[in-house]
Amino acid sequence: MGSATSTFGLIDRIRHGDREAFTPLFQKYRPRLAVFVHYRLSPQLRAQIEIDDILQETLFKAYKEFEQFSYHGPGSFFRWLSRIAEHAIVDEARYHGREKRRAAEVVPFRSESNPAGPEPADSQSPSRLFAQSENVRGLMQKLDALPANYREVILLSKVEGLSTAEVAAKLGRTRDATALLLHRALKHLRQIKDSGGKP
Repeated sequence: MGSATSTFGLIDRIRHGDREAFTPLFQKYRPRLAVFVHYRLSPQLRAQIEIDDILQETLFKAYKEFEQFSYHGPGSFFRWLSRIAEHAIVDEARYHGREKRRAAEVVPFRSESNPAGPEPADSQSPSRLFAQSENVRGLMQKLDALPANYREVILLSKVEGLSTAEVAAKLGRTRDATALLLHRALKHLRQIKDSGGKP
């Protein structure tokens, strides 16, 4: 059995009625989910939609629909969250430009009138949130500097958590060719990190 702060441990705590455990569980996946959402948004939507809005909507839906989640091993919670995020992106794109729904209707977080609601995703200290967002922004800049095929294989493997066989199927490549592409992509990413963000 996992520790009380592992993904499995937090899920187990929620299953046993500790809804407070949802906030640290979501926080564990927030940076990775932010990268996922960024690259799922088209350049046009990135200019119109805040990633944090998608993250908050994802948190709210995941909190409401948690009973539908079934743990199937490492990576299953992120895959579930990413599917919710994809639906949130589609909804936001579809309704973007219309009058914004009132924030309280979209994300009714914990308050006096809603004591059972989840904590907001940004309930951390401002300095910690800033450092986390700076790290995510830095990673996205490095990913943006990669050739498209390198970026895609890293996103599928390291962000979405797909196996080499699953990545190969998505890319229409052999498993060996995919493993080699991932190796080269990660090597290139390390070179960008070592050179201070320049390709």
